Amino acid sequence: MIKNFKWLLLVSLTFMACNSDDEVAEAINSSDGLPLTSGSANFTKYVALGNSLTSGFSDGALFIKGQEGAYTNVLAQQFKLVGGGEFKIPYTSDNVGGLLFGGQVNPAFGPRLYLNTTVSASHPSSTVDPVSGASTTEVLNPAVAAAGPYNNTGVPGAKSFHLLSPTYGAAAGLANGTANPYYVRFAPNGTTSVLAYAMSQSPTFFSLWIGNNDVLGYATTGGDGTNPITPASGAPGVGFDGTYGALITTLTSAGAKGVVANIPYVTSIPFFKTVPYNPLTAAAIGKGNAAQGTALITALNAQLYGPLKQALTVFGAGSRINLLSATAANPLLIKDESLPNLSAQLTAAFTPSLGAQTAAFYGAIFGQARQATATDLILLTTQSAIGTAPTAANSGLGIAPPAPLNNFGITYPLQDKYVLIPTEITELKIATDAFNATIKSIADSKGLAFVDANAIMKQIDEGGISVDGYVMKSTFVFGGTFSLDGIHPTPRGYAFIANKFIEAINAKYGSNLKGVSLGNYPISFPKSL
Repeated sequence: MIKNFKWLLLVSLTFMACNSDDEVAEAINSSDGLPLTSGSANFTKYVALGNSLTSGFSDGALFIKGQEGAYTNVLAQQFKLVGGGEFKIPYTSDNVGGLLFGGQVNPAFGPRLYLNTTVSASHPSSTVDPVSGASTTEVLNPAVAAAGPYNNTGVPGAKSFHLLSPTYGAAAGLANGTANPYYVRFAPNGTTSVLAYAMSQSPTFFSLWIGNNDVLGYATTGGDGTNPITPASGAPGVGFDGTYGALITTLTSAGAKGVVANIPYVTSIPFFKTVPYNPLTAAAIGKGNAAQGTALITALNAQLYGPLKQALTVFGAGSRINLLSATAANPLLIKDESLPNLSAQLTAAFTPSLGAQTAAFYGAIFGQARQATATDLILLTTQSAIGTAPTAANSGLGIAPPAPLNNFGITYPLQDKYVLIPTEITELKIATDAFNATIKSIADSKGLAFVDANAIMKQIDEGGISVDGYVMKSTFVFGGTFSLDGIHPTPRGYAFIANKFIEAINAKYGSNLKGVSLGNYPISFPKSL
């Protein structure tokens, strides 16, 4: 086998064409000569419910500038022109992003990301990096809750049923995961649900965009089971249909009107579409040296891929592995738990040449291994794992494999959490379709304005939508729609979404609200704000 085989994927982004900010933007909904009106809607007290999209989360964090650009805040400013009242937001304390828990930084929250375009010998290409600086946003600060109530009740990370939980804002629940720090920060107490908090303000109009995380959590963990999809059916607090029905029934109980949106397929966002399934060229394997990469490919074919291919062919599974090419881009090596497990067969095949103990190890590693195909989705965060050494924690076997089996995606299969395979993608689609059917049915039954976010995002993904002199696309970094975390919108993306909500509100309630000009909203934030 190869000795001291090392491989590194350069986690970088080549700075290419950017969505033009030099074009003169025209308003998406220019004046029709008629006065602004609210129609049959009453925007006096607007309350927004939802998750990170509602809060203005962007570039992997929640921060002041992002919150200012939230689609809900854009809506509120337009509502003010027709009698809408104050829209109070639980602003964070800085533009760094991140949270403090009793003064202690938790690396799981922020800081925000920025596009580092500084090119030098030590930094040869553009990269997505975290900003420097310390977060000052304290979760356990009673002054924040005391300054409420807040009209924007969007909670990053919230699933549909979380909005019904009376303990979602209880600080005591942070340790066991039953509470959310973003809600703990502004919740009035530890016994009030997000829904109850919203209703305490007697809203005359509401927006609700919830359910994304009910499928997205499963997707961003590669479908490994640690963050399951919410059941499509079940009682309030358990199933999506029962939960969504309870939310809407309560929100409309005092006569409030509102607008809701459905859930886009996760396959339409760059988090799942940016990292190719086949990034292993000779130059990449050789860390920029194609000749060195070619030599490594030859060795891999002789000592790993060839023997695996030969053994799997005997067992009728030869298509799982093909030899690496020195002239083409090669697919990643992944684990596919939907495949029949051939561990025992591979162990038996390798025992004569490797010995029983090593053969059993190889059998355990490669029993469900295959090379990725175009039908697999590689997570954006997986790019930083490719070529790294598996650890005891992420190898799937509880041990850190030795060289040469210590290169994720090349000599060791990427585990479940790094990849969405076709069966998992199908699960996500089935759940999303069921959720969306529930949302549309309940919206229609209650006479609410409805935004088909799924259809809109599908258009953005399949060529883009031209508006205001810009083309909104789903391309990572430069598409204009999605921020640097590959999931949440840019300020321009949020403004575009706000305009779509306005279109739906006008159509349902006969209002004459005006959309905003996308040219007033950037596609990224600089390092310093």
